[in-house]
Amino acid sequence: MSVSSHSMQQPGNQSRPDNEHSTGVADSGRWSTKRIAIYALFVALAMAVSFIEFPIIPGVQWLKYDPSGIVCLVAGFAFGPSAAVIVSVLGFIPHLFTNPWGTLMAVLVALALSVPASLIYRRNKTRKGALLGIVVGALVALAAAIVGNIIVTPFYAHMTAAQVVALIIPALLPFNVLKFTIHGVVTFLIYKPISNLLNR
Repeated sequence: MSVSSHSMQQPGNQSRPDNEHSTGVADSGRWSTKRIAIYALFVALAMAVSFIEFPIIPGVQWLKYDPSGIVCLVAGFAFGPSAAVIVSVLGFIPHLFTNPWGTLMAVLVALALSVPASLIYRRNKTRKGALLGIVVGALVALAAAIVGNIIVTPFYAHMTAAQVVALIIPALLPFNVLKFTIHGVVTFLIYKPISNLLNR
């Protein structure tokens, strides 16, 4: 898909090819009542789906997938990096009291995934921009997940850093690659229909 540059836009033209996939509401920069309500909806949705956990790597039952990262990504695409930050942080608050270290990891990874993706998409609001954002966000989140596990996991899992490092290839890497692949594919398929719904 070709994207027209800003220099080719006519004054007063409200239909911009480079914003074909934008949500409109993300570009206003105003905290309207509707926007705050939608932010709250995204946070509530992230909270709800964060409790949907299940293993996705055979033989590694303690690494569980939850789809909250998809909500963070879609919020970031719809409203920009600020929404990605708010949903990524507030969406995990219910887990803070029962699993503080796990919550810290979840927030770190969600931020690493959704913020870079939304920053890239904000500059290039096309499907190509969305795909690039998802790929870059996934790579940043993968690095954050591996490093975060090495640093944080020994504090609560009764494991040494060396033991965590030994799990990178057989467990942590395949789990996170599959996790971010699912996040990315689902987000790429649903973000545009959701954007259209938000603009109504």
